[in-house]
Parts: sequence; C-alpha cells; structure tokens
Amino acid sequence: MKVKYLAYFPILAAVTIASCTSKSQAPLAADQARTVPIAAVSVLDTLIFKEYIADIQAAKNVEVRSRLSGFLEKIYVEEGSAVKAGQILFKINDEEYKADLSKAEAVLNNAIADAKTVDLEQERTKVLVQSNIVSKTELDLGAAKLKAAESRVAEARSVLRYAKSRLSHTLIKSPFTGRIDRMPLKAGSLLEEGSLLTTVSDLSTVNVYFSITEKEYLNIASDTAYSKNNFKKRVKLSLANGVVYPFEGTARFAESEFASQTGSLSLKASFPNAEGLLKHGASGKISVPVETGEILAVHQKSVFEIQDRTYVYVLNENNTIKMTPFEAGQRIGHYYMVNSGLKKSDKIVFEGTQSLRDGLTVKPMDVKTNPIAKN
Repeated sequence: MKVKYLAYFPILAAVTIASCTSKSQAPLAADQARTVPIAAVSVLDTLIFKEYIADIQAAKNVEVRSRLSGFLEKIYVEEGSAVKAGQILFKINDEEYKADLSKAEAVLNNAIADAKTVDLEQERTKVLVQSNIVSKTELDLGAAKLKAAESRVAEARSVLRYAKSRLSHTLIKSPFTGRIDRMPLKAGSLLEEGSLLTTVSDLSTVNVYFSITEKEYLNIASDTAYSKNNFKKRVKLSLANGVVYPFEGTARFAESEFASQTGSLSLKASFPNAEGLLKHGASGKISVPVETGEILAVHQKSVFEIQDRTYVYVLNENNTIKMTPFEAGQRIGHYYMVNSGLKKSDKIVFEGTQSLRDGLTVKPMDVKTNPIAKN
C-alpha cells in the first residue's frame, strides 16, 4: 500500500503546483488592483529659451604697438588700470629723434636762406634786364633757380614735419578711454617697430557673438514680422558659472553670409557693462526666447530612464499599464517636451513608477497637473 501512495504523490504535487501558478498569473480583481495616480499628457503653450555658445568681446579692443624702434624708457601706468583717451602710457628714449628734429630744422633754415638769396639775385637781374645790361635769358635762368630753391624749402619742411611726428611717437598714448591689459615688455626693453606693448579694452559695452544654423535663420526670415534692416531680438546671457547676467541684450545680425565650413550665421548681442563684470575673451551662453506654440509635455515625476532611453507608463483601456518609450526634448521647469512617441489622448502614470512593472493591472486615480502657462 505504501508503494501505491508513493506512485500517486508526484501527480498530486504537479497538480497542486500548476494550480498555484495559474492563480498567481491571473489578473487582479478590480478591488485588489493597486491604486496609482493617472494624469493626461499636458499640452503647453509657452516661451522657451534656446541656448547658444557665446563669445564675449569688448566693444573696443585695440593692440597698442610701438611705431618706432628704440629703448622703452618709462611706463606710466599699471597693468589692469583704467586709462582715459589721450593719456600717456609709455615713453621711448627720444634723444635720437630730438637730434633728427634739430637736423631737419637746420636744413630747413638753410633752404630758406638759399631761397632768399636766389630771390634777391632774381630781383637784381630784373633791373639789369630793364637796363639792357644783361639779356632776358638771365632772367629766365634766375626764375628756374628760384623755383628749385623753393622746392628745396618745401622738401625741408616735409622732413621737419616727419621728424616732429616721429618725436611725438616717442610718447605712446591711449587711443580711447578703457582699461589696460598685460604688458609683455618692461622698462629698458629694446623695441622694434610694431612691438606689442599692451592692449586697451573699452568694456563699458560688450558684444556677445553666437551662431545659428541656416534652418534657424530661415525660420526667422519666414516670420511676417521679420525685416533684415531692423531685426532685433532681446536675449539673455548666462555666465560660465551658470549665473544669469542681470541685464538683457539686443541681438542683431553680424554677418551677411553663411560660413563655408560650418554653414552658420553669426549674430551679435550688445550688453551694458557699467560694472565691468564681463571681460574680453570670456565665454557664456546666449538664451534666445522662442514661442513653442502648442506642444506635448510630461511631468518629470512620470519619466524614468533605462539605458539612455526615456519611458512612461501609459494606461490601456483594460486598466493595465504599458511601458512606453518616447523622445524627450528640452526641459521646461518640471516638464519634458515630447518630441515623439506620445499622443495628446494618452494617459500616463503620474508618479511612483519605480515600483511598477509592464502589464500590471492598476486602479487609476485621476490627478490634475498644473502645466506651465505662457509667459
């Protein structure tokens, strides 16, 4: 009899296991389903800011170079100091140029004296011609000599002006009001013509350059309000540390053709910089406001990621949830823009997605979200 019981035991165990498995896979009854918050896909009509890499440049930034060769005798300013237009910055040793000026003055005086002598001889020749003592040919010859003497005077005056100009260039002045940058050379250095002494920047206003694609340009140009002659766009500037600059700027087109290598077009935005916070050569991001029109969006609480793909749980008609991938766009506040993958009619699990699984039967509880209003 024991053997008989043992023979039937495996069959009984198999039936029992199959029965349990069947019960665990059966859909949950409505009163046993888990309650989850369900929200509709949001429809937004808002203003977003599209960001571009920006290059910050001073409104004026000029290299100060030596126009002469010689020794740098004196430096009148400190690196980084503020300067005014016409203020003396550097002095080149001027002994050689003073000597050239004195020589030019002496040559001019001699030329003037020679011209005066020739002029007197010409007056005397006129008298002799009138008295028929000398022929008229002598008078013509004297006129030619006088003209040559006057030409030498004009040449000497030109040399003198050149000598004065070179002597004035030994004092190097600021071309405009601004701020001095670094000085690569020190007092006593031997300068060549064109040697870089420093750079002067006018930072009262800065120009911030950024580039847009041809497609973005065409979108701008297709706007009925667009005019190439008076196009202006209010923009914001974010600094390298992420802080938004407190003043807005005005962007205009800076180029009339697309760059051949990048296919982009540059715009220039001007920003006031009375406090001097912005520096020449700094970087940042330009934020351009763009009206989106009606777009679909989902709250960040509804979104989860698996292997760099974004998902939400979509509620089916039979109250089961389906893990659905979608392409997320720019983030707006607590919402992600939906580029593709979801429909306006979809209802999704609003939050608590971590403990859910694909195909789970749920008890939906409608919740209302507060989408962003248009600015």
